Amino acid sequence: QVQLVESGGGLVQAGGSLRLSCAASGRTFSTTGRGWFRQAPGKEREFVSGISWSGDYTYYADSVKGRFTISRDNAKNTVYLQMNSLKPEDTGVYYCAAGRLAGRRRTSDYDYWGQGTQVTVSS
Repeated sequence: QVQLVESGGGLVQAGGSLRLSCAASGRTFSTTGRGWFRQAPGKEREFVSGISWSGDYTYYADSVKGRFTISRDNAKNTVYLQMNSLKPEDTGVYYCAAGRLAGRRRTSDYDYWGQGTQVTVSS
């Protein structure tokens, strides 16, 4: 089992920044890929970003490319999502996910999920 705990969400004005963190515990070696997804009210959960175990490979949805940066610190079992130039359409609950492969964009490719953290961007 892998436990994931997100933090760092909040309310921010458009153009602002937030940094999300996802701390993992348990059998983290079994799922080396990490991803961030988000879900807006009334919409399906969508892929935002992913990262490989080494951090050498990163993946982004087109909607966040150039504004968001994913990174990880394996010594701390933590993955980060730096979000800059936030827009109202970035509003949603952000979820951290763990899976065996990096860069997968379907929710079904991930085995473990955090509880989510709310991000609200006001216009």
